[in-house]
Amino acid sequence: MELNEWFVIVNPVSGNGKAKRKWQSIYNELKKQEFKFTYAFTEYEKHSIKLIENAIKHGITKFICVGGDGSLHHIVNGIFHHSDTINIKVIKIGIIPVGTGNDWIKTYGISKNYKKAIEIIKKENIFLQDIGKITLANKNKVVYFNNLAGIGFDAHVVNYVHKFKHLGFIAYLVSTLFSIVNYKRSLLEIKFNNKIIKQSSLLFLIGICKYSGGGMQLTNYISSSDGKFDITYLDKINLVTILKHITKLFNGKVTDLNFVKSYTSSKAFVRVLDTNKTLIQADGEIIGTGDFEVKILPKALQFIIP
Repeated sequence: MELNEWFVIVNPVSGNGKAKRKWQSIYNELKKQEFKFTYAFTEYEKHSIKLIENAIKHGITKFICVGGDGSLHHIVNGIFHHSDTINIKVIKIGIIPVGTGNDWIKTYGISKNYKKAIEIIKKENIFLQDIGKITLANKNKVVYFNNLAGIGFDAHVVNYVHKFKHLGFIAYLVSTLFSIVNYKRSLLEIKFNNKIIKQSSLLFLIGICKYSGGGMQLTNYISSSDGKFDITYLDKINLVTILKHITKLFNGKVTDLNFVKSYTSSKAFVRVLDTNKTLIQADGEIIGTGDFEVKILPKALQFIIP
């Protein structure tokens, strides 16, 4: 590797194998647009963290993710878990999206057309975005996220999505409807902004960017670089109500409903007060269960956007 090279990380299983099928075309286009790069395929979950570590040791600061939201999530975590060896703010990340949901790119209008996505990366227009840091109490584990995270219902949905991924982005909607029938609310104690919520809760969603769940807009999005999370809290909802307001899940108007509560905060603490196994998700990846602390890292990482 050379210092001025791009390091391209390809998740071959992303998008139900789309990344592997499209790689030769993507490779050819990168060459056509005169990129100087090396590349590697991930071979197992979180392999990108090891690849990032090796690249950083060689002084590489420019990365391209060929994958979806999960692939980008692991690359971000690989970078932050090696923050002691590099100034993170010199790193640049571009994405060629080939995932199932491709939610992160929607906030910035990055094209799913790989040629156009490569053109965007070529221009190297950078944007310093906030990053979320979650500390899980039961394992003293730290996870970073660049899009949205949450505990409760949305993590339950993510857990089902993997069973329906062959349906493409519709998998998220199917999983949502399926989970409404099956999910049991957990008793949570949530602290933020000197406020305490203590009751059986359906979900607590913590957003940086605008979209999740295959294009749903579930937070009152303000900015991805204002140093605040966009928070949505909901204690209960039923299938009939979901079906009645289903379009609002996608057009951003769900937060206008009187039973949906929206807040902003730079940090929060969550405790699970019952014995339910309450899942936590970050960027569509299940990261654990139980109590956690989350705080924002303002303008912490450079992404390449249009």
